[in-house]
Amino acid sequence: MLTSIFHAGTFHAGNVIMAMVFSLALGILIAAVYRFCCPAVSGFAVVLAALPFLVTSVIMIVNGNLGTSVAVLGAFGLIRFRSAPGTAREILFLFWAMAAGLATGMGFLSLAVMITGIGGLWILLLEKAGMGRRSSREKQLRITIPEDLEYEGIFEDLLEKYTRRALLESVRTTNMGTMYELTYRLEMRGGASGQEKEMLDALRCRNGNLTIILGMVQRERNEF
Repeated sequence: MLTSIFHAGTFHAGNVIMAMVFSLALGILIAAVYRFCCPAVSGFAVVLAALPFLVTSVIMIVNGNLGTSVAVLGAFGLIRFRSAPGTAREILFLFWAMAAGLATGMGFLSLAVMITGIGGLWILLLEKAGMGRRSSREKQLRITIPEDLEYEGIFEDLLEKYTRRALLESVRTTNMGTMYELTYRLEMRGGASGQEKEMLDALRCRNGNLTIILGMVQRERNEF
């Protein structure tokens, strides 16, 4: 049975300090897991390192009232994604840090350690297994064509030759409506080197030598 260190809603100085130290340690562990999964992103890791401590503090301020604390922290959590929606990965780590802080603030230190430890191991296991990781051959292709060129099916034979799959994601006008820009998401075939250049040369012959851009797929907000 899990027992809270705050007996009968009483907050002693020693217990409060212990809970705060635990929350800081758990926040650092969560931030370390996030940095391992997202080595190129550092700003959000600072937030994750401090979030369990802040959650713990809020719960102790409202004297352990779980309903009030969840309402307050839910409003704080919405601020992060009000103007710039977060990725699925950021939302996952945000709620993970909040769960650890909630358990610590309620005095269930062993539960907080279990949430942090088991959650971290599971996330690292999924990351190691490559679940949710985009294929290294997946690319985004943008082709500019003149407005008088019928684009439906014009590149299909070339894409079938050089790619495993190709999906036309969007068509938009550009250059004051005088041109179209086709955006494909495709996965290149493995094998001989130089296939990308060969494909681009073949596409240039079809689009009148206008701009063609081949690069990595832009990260979507709902991707992990």
